[in-house]
Amino acid sequence: MARNAHGERHVERRLFQLYAGLALYGASSALLVRSGLGLEPWNVLHQGLSERTGLSMGVVLTAVGALVLLLWIPLRQRPGLGTVSNVLVIGVAMDATLAVVPDAHGMAVRVALMASGIVLNGAATGLYIAARFGPGPRDGLMTGLHMRTGVSVRLVRTAIEITVVVTGFVLGGTVGVGTVLYAVAIGPLAQLFLRVFAVPAPGEGSTVVAGRTPRRAILRS
Repeated sequence: MARNAHGERHVERRLFQLYAGLALYGASSALLVRSGLGLEPWNVLHQGLSERTGLSMGVVLTAVGALVLLLWIPLRQRPGLGTVSNVLVIGVAMDATLAVVPDAHGMAVRVALMASGIVLNGAATGLYIAARFGPGPRDGLMTGLHMRTGVSVRLVRTAIEITVVVTGFVLGGTVGVGTVLYAVAIGPLAQLFLRVFAVPAPGEGSTVVAGRTPRRAILRS
């Protein structure tokens, strides 16, 4: 019975980290939007589509995530709870945050929002990945293309992100210093927070994870 109770607490912690990470991811992305100094690669696309369609960024993010998830079918990828939750939660959290955080005025405030958004995004990535409920839809697309084509994960990821940034920029998405800083900082930040939020298997006392950030696990929204 004690073992079952421990197992239930373990799952509860993982679920908490999953949804806290997804909600924080959406909120952190909204802070980058309000900074006006540049967005993550996929959100450049989401913002561009939002500008063209009149839909909120959260709705666009959810729709794009669902479409990307459909691409998993020919790639023979299997979604997990985290995959489906990614599609449903992040967009809602983003729109909710955008509704309460006003546009920033003044460079100091904009820089603060940008820095906060990047750091919180790293924390959200660590929370979400450490919960181990499956990759986000965009990561699954990346790893699926890698498995089907034999092209390295790094090249596939680079090609995808260049494509979405260029497309989003043409559509009106914001590319700036925040985009560059995000690209540089997200790997080290994710690695740090993966260590902080690592969930040991039941019966294990250590929370140490691999020394390097798993290349296939970085959440991209």
